[in-house]
Parts: sequence; structure tokens; C-alpha cells
Amino acid sequence: MTEEMNMDEVKEYGEGTHVTGVVTKVEEKSVTVEIAGAPFDGVIPISELSSLHIEKAADAVSIGDELAITKVEDEMYVLSKRQVDAENAWDSLEEKFESGEIIETEVKDVVKGGLVVDLGVRGFIPASLVEDHFVESFDDYKGRTMTFKIVEMDKEKNRLILSHRAVVQAQNEQKKEAALSEIQEGDILDGTVQRIASFGAFVDIGGVDGLVHISQISHGHIESVSDVLKEGDEIQVKVLSVDRDAERVSLSIKDTLPGPWENIEEKAEVGSVLDGTVKRLVAYGAFVEILPGVEGLVHISRIAHEHIGTPQEVLEEGQTIQVKVLDVNPQEKRISLSIKDLIEKPQEAREENFSYEMPEETTGFSLGDVIGDQLKKFQK
Repeated sequence: MTEEMNMDEVKEYGEGTHVTGVVTKVEEKSVTVEIAGAPFDGVIPISELSSLHIEKAADAVSIGDELAITKVEDEMYVLSKRQVDAENAWDSLEEKFESGEIIETEVKDVVKGGLVVDLGVRGFIPASLVEDHFVESFDDYKGRTMTFKIVEMDKEKNRLILSHRAVVQAQNEQKKEAALSEIQEGDILDGTVQRIASFGAFVDIGGVDGLVHISQISHGHIESVSDVLKEGDEIQVKVLSVDRDAERVSLSIKDTLPGPWENIEEKAEVGSVLDGTVKRLVAYGAFVEILPGVEGLVHISRIAHEHIGTPQEVLEEGQTIQVKVLDVNPQEKRISLSIKDLIEKPQEAREENFSYEMPEETTGFSLGDVIGDQLKKFQK
């Protein structure tokens, strides 16, 4: 005590009494406090300063701090700040738990298995409840101010479990509802590829994930989604459909890209020779893909110089061939192709195309002799 007191001013404080004290001295493992009306100064051991483990008393209090404390030993003025903090905290925490209120506080420590906060009582956040994604290390979380929800509490066992993941999930759900209410069929949106699957890619379009089916990625055929996209890619997508009840959004990448038939007359000029892949064989010819998403027809009469009964006699699906562009009709999306125009005509086929045969030299007659004789008849 800094001043002497009259006996009338001296008060007796029993065990469990709540009082207010002012810190007058801070040592490594204890704190001395002055209590108005008490015959002696009180001592708060370091273990009674905080609900968390601290290395030295100065980490929790400073000289001049006014503390709410309670007497924990009747014979001596041994005090506890921790017990008063906990008693005051539980009622408030129970209200926050029942209302689902979000609590903002600083991460005081990173321990094995999660994070620790001080809310008047020690609060623990298991690693699985820190984020909505996997975190390899929490080392840089100490000192962060974060938001939490209480997910479990038991005053008797002094157990308080919190979750930051629950806050994130609730925020994401709000974003999703807002996004779903605004997205319209036909919208062109920016998105980020979140996840690759065998059947397509999930794309974040601002709070909601939509699916781009593998058939909607490219105008041309692709074997694997990962051949074209990877997680983190920034892309543009078109909204094909929105099912708000099921929270499903169908998207397309290829509908934001130039169509395969755009400027086709420049990409497949008449007379040009292109590489192609036989996609389908039908009775009247073969459909050959010459550009991604663009197929042309090789009529059966343009497959070979010799007569064939079916295209299968010469071609097979998946075969790579060269074709010559004969005609392009962009309005009807038709291209006529030829294979035989790139193949030298066999000798026998060329000979069959002659309409007239010249007399053999052994006959001794020339074409002029034959015509001359006929002219003489008309001159007579």
C-alpha cells in the first residue's frame, strides 16, 4: 500500500470476492496490484493472468492497468484475473453461440492441431475448421485478426471450439445466392477454372461455380480437358442455362470463340490442298475434317479414279489424308473435296478417255489423205 489507512477504512475481502485493482509492479512471473481499502497489496501469479499460456507477466499487463480480479486464497491476498475474465466471458459467449454471431479477434498462438484465441477463455480452432481449403502451414496465422463462429462450448469442461471455415462458407453461400439471382442465360462472363474433371471443367463466375462440359470447350474434338485447360486459367464463358433451385449453371467456352465457319473461304480457299481426317464413311462418300469443327464431303466419285462400290474399299475412319478444295458454300456450311484430283491417273485410265484412235503408221495412210479423198468426191 502506498499510503497508510485508518482502521475504519480497512476492508476485509473473502475468497471469491470480486474487486478492482491497479497494477503497481510487474515481475517476470507475477504482478502486484493495489486494492482500494485492502490491508495489503495483492499478488497475481502468472498462471492467473490469462487463459492462455504466457512466458512473462509483461506479455499480459502493464503498470497502471486497472484489472477486475478475485481473491483465490483466503489466508493470503493471492488474486486471479483469469477467473474473473472467464466468468464474465461465458455468459457473453453463450449469447453469441445461440445467435450465431460472428466474433472478430486476434490469433494468439499456433499450436499442434490448430489455432488459439483469447476470448476471456481459451478458444481453440482445429486445423480442419480454419479454412475451407487445405492449408499446409499455419505459421503465419499468429497475430492475424480473423472472424469466427462458435461451434461448440462447454462451460463445465472449459471447452470452447470456434470455426473460421463456417464464416467463409456462410459468406460464400451469400455470394452464391446473389450471383444466381443476377446471372442470366446468354451472359458473357469472366471466370476462373477451379477444378478439372474428366467430363468438363468447373469455373468460378463470381461466387458460383458453373460447369463447362467437355463438348462446350472447343469447336473441335478434344480427347482430354487437361489438354486445353488447367486450374487457375482466366477465361470467358457464355451462360447456357441457370437452374436456381438446383444451383446449377451450364457454361460454354466455345460459344465465346469465333465459329469454325467464320471466314471459311479464306481458311479453305478453292483449289487449296489441306490435310484432313476421315471422320465418317457413308454410302455416297466420306466426311473429312479439314479444320477444327469443319468437315467437307468427298463424294464417292471423287475418291478414286477407278470405280469403287463403297468408300470403305479405299478409306477408313480416323485415316489422315490430303484433299483438294473444290467448292465452298459458307451459307449452307458445305465444302466439296476431292482426293482423286491429287492422285495421278493410271495409264490405262488415261487411254480409255481417248475418243479417237490414230491409224497405226503401218497402214500408210494419214488423216490428210482420208480427208483429201472425201473432198475430191464433192468436187466432181
